[in-house]
Amino acid sequence: MRDAVQTVPGRIILLNGASSSGKSSLARAIQARIDTPFWHISIDHLRDSGVLPMARIRSKEFDWHAMREAFFIGFERSLLAYVEAGNDLIVEYIMESQPWLHRLVGTLAGQDVFFVGVHCDLSELERRELVRGDRPVGDARRDYFRIHSYCIYDCEVDGANDPAASADAVMAAWKDRETPSAFDRLREQSVG
Repeated sequence: MRDAVQTVPGRIILLNGASSSGKSSLARAIQARIDTPFWHISIDHLRDSGVLPMARIRSKEFDWHAMREAFFIGFERSLLAYVEAGNDLIVEYIMESQPWLHRLVGTLAGQDVFFVGVHCDLSELERRELVRGDRPVGDARRDYFRIHSYCIYDCEVDGANDPAASADAVMAAWKDRETPSAFDRLREQSVG
């Protein structure tokens, strides 16, 4: 039997932005600059690694809509397990709805979460979406008009800016962050 190891909980830098807003580029830039080892985690990493049976989902053998909610809840709960084990994370996510946001706020209650809004002009989002070609056309537009409207952030950046400069801005704000955090204030709203 292993001895119980006392770990210091990890921290999360949580990036919320529309599809194609620059979250991945920003996450990689933060990871390359920050002075401690942070994991970079996203839904795309899981999808691209083969965790999901994408071929069978695409062929409609498996119903993605029936699987979707459990997948996202599992992803959110895994973040808690990672930080409770002492891992620092940079997480990309799209807060698709206010109930999703409040669910994640509840799941990560008591954790050190620094919430970053990644904004981007609609025309640039749509241009990027077309260039990428790996996203359903219209996702960026849908996200643009919805995902920031119910969020409170610790820091906000423009995803059209140079990722290195945005990473520096996020890290400076993270080092000088104030309490209560955005997640603490959102938790108070959802409870109150």
